[in-house]
Amino acid sequence: MFEDTLSWQRSMLQLGSLVAESQQVIAYRTLGMAGIWSVCPTETTRMVHEKGPAFMQSWWGASRAAMDGAAPDRVLDAWTAPLEREARSNRKRLARRGLNLG
Repeated sequence: MFEDTLSWQRSMLQLGSLVAESQQVIAYRTLGMAGIWSVCPTETTRMVHEKGPAFMQSWWGASRAAMDGAAPDRVLDAWTAPLEREARSNRKRLARRGLNLG
């Protein structure tokens, strides 16, 4: 029982992390489109092209976990992990770019 609670808490923390990372990426990209944040000229194209593979990998992982009979928290983990990795990578990359001062 206690392990189940901890497992769910870990899953919720991972989901919360995905939400936070995603919001930061959205903010950086929005500021970039407004000319306030320094982004590569190909950032808009990149953001469109990365969605399909990330969501497909996420869906596939969660589907496989569910079909294997994994616990619901493990299915959630399989769904969030690829998206969280992608969002974290984007956040770190975009954060390094900084304000558009030129």
